[in-house]
Amino acid sequence: MTSTFRTSLLQTLTVPLDGKASPEGLPQFLVRDDILCWTRREAGLVGFGEIARFTATGPERFLEADIWWRHLVLEANITDSVELPGTGPVAFGSFAFSKKSPFESRLIVPEIVVGVRDGQYWLTQLTFDDGELSREGALTALAGWLSGGNPGDTLTFGDGPASAVPSGGDGTSAAGSRKGGGAVVRPSPLAAGATLHTGSLSEEDWMAAVAAGVAEIRTGALEKLVLARDIVATLPAGVSAAKVLRELALRYRECWTYGVDGLVGATPEMLIQVEGRTAQARVLAGTLDRRDAHGEDGIPMDYAERVLAGSEKQRHEHEIAIQSLTSQLAPFSEAMNAHDEPFILELPNVWHLASDVKAELAEVEGHVPTCLALINALHPTAAVCGTPTLVAGALIRKLEHLDRGPYAGPVGWLDAAGNGEWGIALRGAVIEDLHTVRLYAGCGIVDGSQPEAELAETWAKFRPMLESLGIRS
Repeated sequence: MTSTFRTSLLQTLTVPLDGKASPEGLPQFLVRDDILCWTRREAGLVGFGEIARFTATGPERFLEADIWWRHLVLEANITDSVELPGTGPVAFGSFAFSKKSPFESRLIVPEIVVGVRDGQYWLTQLTFDDGELSREGALTALAGWLSGGNPGDTLTFGDGPASAVPSGGDGTSAAGSRKGGGAVVRPSPLAAGATLHTGSLSEEDWMAAVAAGVAEIRTGALEKLVLARDIVATLPAGVSAAKVLRELALRYRECWTYGVDGLVGATPEMLIQVEGRTAQARVLAGTLDRRDAHGEDGIPMDYAERVLAGSEKQRHEHEIAIQSLTSQLAPFSEAMNAHDEPFILELPNVWHLASDVKAELAEVEGHVPTCLALINALHPTAAVCGTPTLVAGALIRKLEHLDRGPYAGPVGWLDAAGNGEWGIALRGAVIEDLHTVRLYAGCGIVDGSQPEAELAETWAKFRPMLESLGIRS
């Protein structure tokens, strides 16, 4: 466990911003490759710079991060004239999927945060310096960050200074580094000179792992197993994290676009969202590639209803995921409700069976649990691991031959009031260096899963990242 911040107290100032000149919402702020990002539709948070960082590995990483954050904000000098979830002190975070992973889970406290909620904009400046914070100083600091790349359009906030919005840089941030180098694989790249290579397992070996997983399920050892695979994209022209994030935010508006330390993606799955005493989650399990509907008669959504919602295998997989989430959340809740029937979530690349869960949090030992305490209890869910968890986790380590790192781990943000949004890092990738991106995708395996169909599903799930890199899938 390591942390970096000064011994002086944290100071924060939050002021409203005039968003009338900002009809595109947060995506227009995604201008730097080192940005911290959490956005859905036009709302969310983006962070610039870094004034403090916490890292940890192992089974206690969530609780250690929770203690560090609460200690940091306990005596902070907070001035907040907006008072919405995400105002005041904020940290962005990314956590390893596995307690056995060497990947360092992290919380990062930025220097500047821009937030949007229900059309209302705000700006927060955070510092450990003793000087007095002011609106003018915060606006000047934001302008400095926004003009730190290649000059582009002009952005003006009503009574604030104009600032140049750069078009995005070359992308050198990295959440990890593991070079790939297997055989070149499909699909055909569009980006100049781009190539794709196999990751930890070839397609044939991964399908063999799926078959082995199905065989284990049929013995009765477990009900569900989630198996992931990776591919490596090499782009000689360089990777722009800012461009990737803008593409994802604009095209996958129903997902939560995230960027933390080179981990980028757009997840459709909310592990836990906490606002006051209300917690919400979105559970996905069951997937259908939208390309499967090509050539079908009738309305595409009708096809999805018939094939996805009408599939016993898909519904069984979904029921396992819902039971996993609700049983783990129940001890922290005094009331809970979930959809009786899953709905069809329509995304540009796939359809999913989805269910939303809402709970009113109960006090535990006199306190409402923090979002990190809830994550500690909820992760990993059956949606990304399987069930029973211990059996599935051991089988994942045996069959995947892959350290997932932050893939399928919690990613999101939290504030000093206990609010936060934490998705599961799906439909994403790690930018390993200026020219190398490692993409991840996984599938839920149950009795009846077919290796060839599961492999095709991974390609459908790779598609958001591949297309944002300029690679046709």
